[in-house]
Amino acid sequence: MRQALVILGCCALSLGAATAANGAGGPVPPMQNGAGVSTPGGSVNYVALSAGGHRTVVERVRRGDGFVERTRVLRGDYGIPGAAYDGSSTGLSFDESTLVLGDLASRPQRTRLLVLDARRLKPRARIALPGWFTVDAISPDGRWMYLIHYRSVNDANHYEVRAYDLQAQRLVTKPVIDPREPDEKMQGLPITRTTSPDGRWAYTLYQRPSEAPFIHALDTQNRTAACIDLDDLTGDEITEARLVLAGETLRVDGPSGPRALVDTRTFAVRSPAAAAAPRPVAPPPAAADDGGVPWQLALLALVPLAGLAVVIARRRRRTAVTR
Repeated sequence: MRQALVILGCCALSLGAATAANGAGGPVPPMQNGAGVSTPGGSVNYVALSAGGHRTVVERVRRGDGFVERTRVLRGDYGIPGAAYDGSSTGLSFDESTLVLGDLASRPQRTRLLVLDARRLKPRARIALPGWFTVDAISPDGRWMYLIHYRSVNDANHYEVRAYDLQAQRLVTKPVIDPREPDEKMQGLPITRTTSPDGRWAYTLYQRPSEAPFIHALDTQNRTAACIDLDDLTGDEITEARLVLAGETLRVDGPSGPRALVDTRTFAVRSPAAAAAPRPVAPPPAAADDGGVPWQLALLALVPLAGLAVVIARRRRRTAVTR
């Protein structure tokens, strides 16, 4: 957590904003020279490298052997958008048609983004937005871009999720909210991120300074979201957590094991202890003899034989006396 707060503070200073240093929120900066971004289960990574002289090299790198399939030099300082402070990244559509880069020189008063044709790494559009935005996710088909909008240049604790139509090149006016709780404000530090196998859902675990942590489940296809409160957890318990998607269950895993389980269909939360409650144990079967017959039954079968043996013995004694 201390490392995350240091990164947050440095990012705020680089952007020239008076961001509160209590870890309650803040932008995740674009990244150069890192692992880049890939689709869930994808075979290539898209990376941005500093070329010096306000130039950026973008590469598509094969994950298996590191072979560079394509490269392009761009004018300006761009990076792969960050999604959470565990190094999670974003900006790539699932169909690998669209890649969005963030301008490292952006300021809170104005945000600049570069949209590329991901297959050819060719610039498609340059976007300039008044205000402070960071890229949060891209829809699977590359139609929608989702942005975190910081509503004040002096306070990174208040922000909202906005949708941007990449085809019409316009920002949707209404923010993306949880329709179940339309008045709930987004506040928190993004700890970790995972994405559904089809690229539709982006799940981000947030830590809040004085409330329970929550998961922001963003439906990038239908422009809606759900905020899932983790009331049984504290902020300190999720500083090293990660999200793991297993079928229809989203796990919040800590260093010592799962901390919470979320049903991705209903967003219901349950504890791992409740999910792993032992079932009633049936009594053990009766022990069997070598023939596979329980010893109790074998003993009962011997009772009539013992009686027959006694009768035979008496008859033999009577015969012997008469003789």
